[in-house]
Amino acid sequence: MASCMKNGFDNEKYLTIQSERIKERISKFGDKLYLEFGGKLFDDYHASRVLPGFQPDSKLRMLMQLKDVAEIVIVISAVDIEKNKVRGDLGITYDMDVLRLRDAFQNVGLMVGSVCITHYKGQEAADIFRSKLEKLNIKTYVHYVIPGYPSNVNYICSDEGYGKNDYIETTRPLVVITAPGPGSGKMATCLSQLYQENKRGVKSGYAKFETFPIWNVPLKHPVNIAYEAATADLNDVNMIDPWHLEAYGETTVNYNRDIEIYPVLDAIFKGIYGSNPYKSPTDMGVNMAGYCIYDDDACKYASNQEIIRRYYTALNQLAVGKGTEAEVDKIELLMQQVNISTDDRKVTVAAKQRGKETGVPSAAIELADGTIITSKTSSLLGTSAALILKATRYLAGIGPDVMLIPADMIEPIQNMKVTYLAGNNPRLHTDEVLVALAMLSKDDENCKKALEQLPKLKGCQVHTTVMLSEVDRKIFKKLGVDLTCEPVDKKQKSL
Repeated sequence: MASCMKNGFDNEKYLTIQSERIKERISKFGDKLYLEFGGKLFDDYHASRVLPGFQPDSKLRMLMQLKDVAEIVIVISAVDIEKNKVRGDLGITYDMDVLRLRDAFQNVGLMVGSVCITHYKGQEAADIFRSKLEKLNIKTYVHYVIPGYPSNVNYICSDEGYGKNDYIETTRPLVVITAPGPGSGKMATCLSQLYQENKRGVKSGYAKFETFPIWNVPLKHPVNIAYEAATADLNDVNMIDPWHLEAYGETTVNYNRDIEIYPVLDAIFKGIYGSNPYKSPTDMGVNMAGYCIYDDDACKYASNQEIIRRYYTALNQLAVGKGTEAEVDKIELLMQQVNISTDDRKVTVAAKQRGKETGVPSAAIELADGTIITSKTSSLLGTSAALILKATRYLAGIGPDVMLIPADMIEPIQNMKVTYLAGNNPRLHTDEVLVALAMLSKDDENCKKALEQLPKLKGCQVHTTVMLSEVDRKIFKKLGVDLTCEPVDKKQKSL
C-alpha cells in the first residue's frame, strides 16, 4: 500500500487473536468444527484496500497457524460447472479454480482433503468434472438438491434430505469449507456434515468466518458500506442483527442473507441436536477484524475511496453493456449515505481538470508522497503511457527537459502498428512504452533509473478521462495501481 494511505489496521494482532478465536470455537464443540470460510482466502485485496495495514494474504497466514489441526474441503456447485461460471478477477472458470486453489493450498503445506460437488442432480458437466478429479486421485463427494430446501426442515433433517448426501470423510478437528465464489453451497455442506456426524455419534459444530460486514463497527461505517458497494451485484444489504439485539440487547451488524436464513438454521440445529448453540447469526461468526482497527479515520478514508472506485467500476461495466443501472443506482445511494462524491477522489478532479484544459484524453496519478502528476494524449503516446513515463521520471529525479524515449525510436514502432498490424491507433500503449524503456535502459542511465521506480507505483491512485484498452488496464493492475476511468469511450470526443 502506498504510504499516502495511512495505515489503520494492526495485521499482527489480527493474525494472533483470529487464530485464537478459532481454536476456542473448536474446543467449544468437542470433536470437530466445520468452518465456513467466506471471501477470498488468497489475495484479499478488498480487505487490504478498506483496512489499510491488512495484508492480502492475512487469512492464509492465519490458517497456516492452524495447519496441524486443519484440513480443507473445496466446494463447487454443479450449476456453476454446467454454466461455465467465470471468476471475474482471474478470468478462469470455477471448475478450473478448484484445481488452482487445491494446488495453491498444498504448495503452502495445507491439507486439502477433498472436493464436494453441491446442487447435484445428474448434470453431465458435473459428472465429467468428477471423473477428471478422480483421475487426479482427488477424493470427490456429491451433495444433492434437496426438495423444499431451505424451508422443509423435517425433510431436510432426514435420511432423504441431508442423509442422502455423500458423507465427506475428514480426519482433522478443523474442517475449512471454502469455494471459488459465492452461492456454492458452503453453508449447506457444513450443515449436511453436522447431520451426518451426529448420526455417527461425533460431536461437531459449525462457525462462519467472513471479514465483512464487520459486526462490531457501526452499520453505516464506511468499511461496512464499502462491502455493500463491493456486493452491489448480489444486492447484499447490511442490517442490524435483530436476533442478537433481542438475545443480548447489543447492536451488531450482519447482512440480509444470514439474517433471513437464521430461523431456518435455528430449526435445522434443533432438528439435528435438539437445541441451537447460537442465539443469533452474529454468534455464529468468529471474525475479529473489528478489534484490530487502531486508526478509525484512516479506515474510513480508505473505505470511502473504495466506494468511489466501485462506483466507477459499475459505471464502466454499464457503459460496455455488462453491468446494470440498478448496481450504479445502489452505489450512488451508498455514496450519499457516507456523504461523498467523485470529487473526493483527488486524481479524478485532477484528471478531469487537465482534460478540460487540453480537450484530449487525460490522466492523473497520486504518488505515495501525495504528489499529483497529470498527462494527456499526444501524437506519440496514449495518456496512460505518458503518465507512467512522467511518474517514473519524477520519482527518479529526472528533469522534465530529458526525453526518456526519443521520438525517432517511437515513430518506427508506430509505423509497424499501422502498416503491418493494421492498427488504427498509432500511439504507444503502456506495455510498448515499458518495453522501449527496458531496451534503452541497457545503455541509458536515465531509462534504467526510471524503470527502477516501477515498484513505487504500487498502491498509487490513477484516474483517466476515458475508458482504457484492456492492455493498459492489465498493466496498471500488474503494477498494483488502483485505477478508475470516466465511462467515456476513447472514440468519443467529449470528455
